[in-house]
Amino acid sequence: MCQPVKVYNFFVWWFKSKEKSSQPRVFIKHEVNLGSLSHRDRSLEEVSSTDPGTVDFSGNSLGLSISPIRFKITFFLLASLCFLLIFQAINLQVFQGPNFRKQAEENRFQIQYLPAERGIITDRYGQILVENAPAFTLTMTIAGLPESLEKRQEIFDRVADLSGLQRADLDLLLQEYAEVPEEEVIVEKDLDYEHALLAMIEAPKLPGFSIRTSTKRRYNSSAVSFSHVLGYVGKINVEEFAEKKDSGYRRTDEIGKSGIEASWETILRGQPGRRLVEVDASGNETTVFSEELPVKGQTVTLAIDAELQKVVEQYLSETAANIGKSRGSVIVVDPNNGEVLALVSLPAFDSNLFAGGIDKKSYDNLSGNPNQPLFPRAVLGEFPSGSTFKPYVAAAALAEGLIAPTTSFLSTGGLSIGIWFFPDWKAGGHGVTDVKKALAESVNTFFYIIGGGLDSFTGLGVERITSYARLFGFGEKTGIDLPSEADGFLPSKEWKEEYKGERWYVGDTYHLAIGQGDLLVTPIQMAEALSVVANGGIKYTPHVVMAVDNELVFPEGQVLPETLKNAIQVVRQGMRQGVTTGSARRLNSLPITSAGKTGTAQIGGTEETHSWFTGFAPYENPEIAVVVLIEEGGEGSSTAVPVAEGIFKWWYNNRSQKE
Repeated sequence: MCQPVKVYNFFVWWFKSKEKSSQPRVFIKHEVNLGSLSHRDRSLEEVSSTDPGTVDFSGNSLGLSISPIRFKITFFLLASLCFLLIFQAINLQVFQGPNFRKQAEENRFQIQYLPAERGIITDRYGQILVENAPAFTLTMTIAGLPESLEKRQEIFDRVADLSGLQRADLDLLLQEYAEVPEEEVIVEKDLDYEHALLAMIEAPKLPGFSIRTSTKRRYNSSAVSFSHVLGYVGKINVEEFAEKKDSGYRRTDEIGKSGIEASWETILRGQPGRRLVEVDASGNETTVFSEELPVKGQTVTLAIDAELQKVVEQYLSETAANIGKSRGSVIVVDPNNGEVLALVSLPAFDSNLFAGGIDKKSYDNLSGNPNQPLFPRAVLGEFPSGSTFKPYVAAAALAEGLIAPTTSFLSTGGLSIGIWFFPDWKAGGHGVTDVKKALAESVNTFFYIIGGGLDSFTGLGVERITSYARLFGFGEKTGIDLPSEADGFLPSKEWKEEYKGERWYVGDTYHLAIGQGDLLVTPIQMAEALSVVANGGIKYTPHVVMAVDNELVFPEGQVLPETLKNAIQVVRQGMRQGVTTGSARRLNSLPITSAGKTGTAQIGGTEETHSWFTGFAPYENPEIAVVVLIEEGGEGSSTAVPVAEGIFKWWYNNRSQKE
């Protein structure tokens, strides 16, 4: 503690020692016997004059020679300094003490986050499609980095050399995770053994960085098309974290980004654990006080048949390649419960590219590919349906009582309305045509009439066509258990007036009735609607997941009105006739009975057409319903039907419940 008298005596001596002997002074002396008492041990009163002058050591006497103003200023500054030191000591000990003790305790104890092992994904027969493989992970804790920017840069340069990463990547991570300095950030998810070993050797010289043994997702199937079904995981971004932080997610977590990994995230993720540990001054663990072990994610079993998926991918890929195309979709469903047995979108990608964190070059190659391999076209693609929409227009006309199974119209090659001509695809027409023949041979004239009317015959009109289309699942999401799905589009009079500034003409209804115009459907919508026809009138939500930890997942079906179910029976017969005598007769030679409808959809006024086929087998008791789409593939009968042929044949030889 500062004592003012001693401070005063010291500064009197200090100032005196700085004075020059030649400087003129005025002395008022007070004699002191140094033999009996040292001036350093005397009190201020005993050695000072009553006049505050200067102090001078001369022989046995002491005198004062300090300016009064200078002395007062110095004394005031010293007293203030002592006061500040005393106040700060009291502040630290009394007022801030509890807070510092709390911080010390917090630094002494740490809560460690224990991520749960992610659940595996299998196909319907137990084949493992996604599992967890051991991996070396390089992590960074921002709070552990040196304060010195120069030292930090040296460490970053060294880490970049050891790991093979770009220095810029580390700088970006530093910015991205600045708000969570205490959390371990994944720098490299899957460090190869050589780089991991080097990093472990250098670890003591790299504060803030650690090598952890962890796991990464491994996607096992040789069918690349599984990428759109399974998806992949990646680092949680800012938007995802804001949405999920209340569910226990951390800013440094990984999360399902697409496919089943995303839509079944909460099931696959499991429950993270926590550990309370004591650490020493160097941050080393000394004691574990409590531990809550993580709970592994649940096993998700898909309805997908992995072998069938591979076969379907092969048929689609080879057929498309033969005509110089690469984009298409095939969906195979069980029409009796909505299970998706195969879901193929091409082109696709390797999910393993994302498992360890995809590099920029690889991602740019995928995202910049004009054929869009990252795009799940089976559920997000929207296309004109062409003639595959005709069965649902026929069902609507039958259910409304506008036609009977025997109602016939004459097809002479097309219809003329004013200056406009609406053609059949067959020059000269198809002759007298009932609804079954119209479906089998895809007779446009028949559908023009039942859709938009002609002369005294009143057609369905746009409102009733779209109303029945919605009953089959068009114009809205199916609800499939995948994260992204398109709505498709059913046009209306109001829409055309608002967005095109035009009134609705009968020609618009004619186009809609044959699946052209502004109508758009997704392949998964077409699969849902086809299943309704195949099973006789029950609409099931298509679903990819069959069970979670062996608990079956079976959405309930929606039974359609009886009048529509009766109409569907006639439609089924027409589609069967399409195989026996119509545009899909190539399938008639198969050992399994089938029914189907081809489609050739025009694309926005161009000469290119999409190739469609929708069908099911066996006809009597359907086990599978198949939708094939080859983009810009030409006529459905020549391009899409061969793909379905291969699928039906494989099913009969490998899966069909033959009686």
